[in-house]
Amino acid sequence: MDLEKFQDDVYTVTNQLGKNLAPDDIPKLNFVRQRLIELYKQNLVKINHSVLELICAANLVAKGFAVDVEKPLTGSLVCDLYAKKDNKTAIIEIETGFTPPEHALDTIDYYVSRIISKIARYSKYCDEFSLATPVIGMLPINKLFLSPPSQRPHPEIKKIKSLCDTFYKNPPIEFDDILNAKLDAIYLINIDKGFAKQMDPKSYYSLTAAILEKSEIDL
Repeated sequence: MDLEKFQDDVYTVTNQLGKNLAPDDIPKLNFVRQRLIELYKQNLVKINHSVLELICAANLVAKGFAVDVEKPLTGSLVCDLYAKKDNKTAIIEIETGFTPPEHALDTIDYYVSRIISKIARYSKYCDEFSLATPVIGMLPINKLFLSPPSQRPHPEIKKIKSLCDTFYKNPPIEFDDILNAKLDAIYLINIDKGFAKQMDPKSYYSLTAAILEKSEIDL
């Protein structure tokens, strides 16, 4: 996709999303749009992911947050959306279910560990951490993250850390990061209709656990 087509698409999406925002909030969403255009010029984003980021950004903006995208948290860790409101910070990581070709034979284990790693690595950098996914996808949320740290069995933490260690070695996912990680919300993104619905993790887990269990995915 060339730059002109990318710009046309993100302008179209932003204009549609702006119809549901207060006039004073539109500049906040326009800021996100311009950030994505600059990132596209650097070959750092693609249109599919950018549309998802815009939809989630509009949701946060409507709640009073100022939003940035592709924000570095450390030298190697970059989050999809980083939002601030007064003294509160929020991060949303968007997951589409994509797995790289090198994991064609262990796709499920890789994706399960990827979701664990996202929650463990990112949530310590914000007051509220959320995952987002298109409605056509399904997030394999480990039930460990539905309980507070004080109620998380250490043998279970060691078990999922062992799975993560298969895929994440440099740096590894730390035991304490899994122990203390938080998951505050799940966003379901309807791309065609341009909105994201927020769910609490326990409700999302109850809706998806039976399907994942039928697929013999151990969570």
